[in-house]
Amino acid sequence: MPHAVALLRAARLARSSKPFLARGGFKRERCEGCRLATMHCMCAVRPTMSTRAGVCLLMADIEPLKPSNTGWLVADVVADTFAFGWARTEVDPALLALLGDPQWQPYVVFPGQYAAPERVVRSVQPADDSAEGSGKRPLFILLDGTWSEARKMFGRSPYLDALPVLSLEPKQISQYKLRRSGRGDHFCTSEVAALCMDLAGEDGAARTLEAYLAVFTHHYLSAKNQQPLAWDGVEHRGLRALVRAL
Repeated sequence: MPHAVALLRAARLARSSKPFLARGGFKRERCEGCRLATMHCMCAVRPTMSTRAGVCLLMADIEPLKPSNTGWLVADVVADTFAFGWARTEVDPALLALLGDPQWQPYVVFPGQYAAPERVVRSVQPADDSAEGSGKRPLFILLDGTWSEARKMFGRSPYLDALPVLSLEPKQISQYKLRRSGRGDHFCTSEVAALCMDLAGEDGAARTLEAYLAVFTHHYLSAKNQQPLAWDGVEHRGLRALVRAL
């Protein structure tokens, strides 16, 4: 069954009056399951995990259509991933229902300097039913778009205003190689999801997201540069070892 981002992509394509052409992307036939050129398909290595923590992707208009989008990878790995398109003038009732669902404790993941200090948190409730936690499951709301789009979504979504803002403090720089950025502190969506899972005590999901991003990057760049895949390369060996260990 298609996951949430695949369904959102299909709905967005259905509304389009002309085909979406990725800027600078390769123009060969793509696999519907992973969006890569069919000769570089990675569907066979997709790892899916059950976690108590969930992810809600709030996606800018064409983000689900971009082959380099890594929100798709989050939906591949984390079974409880939800995806919604963002618009300034309207909100999907299903999104509001999700945010109000009592099983979840939502967190808007965004730099703390852009929020009122009383909203900012730097840790989350444990993702379990132990005495330390509230029994609620962490739900990480990721604003998936360019930096300017994410800032717009954060500032113009009143239904998010009452939610705590999770400000991450990563110790590493971004390893994302598929879009240009002059800043090492601008992380791609799957990297942010991995950091959130780590905070929630979901170590297996965090490590899997990191390894899966490395595999996706290898497949994507190999397709773009018309190079063969290294199925026994460091990226695939790392993911296989991790999946076996989990």
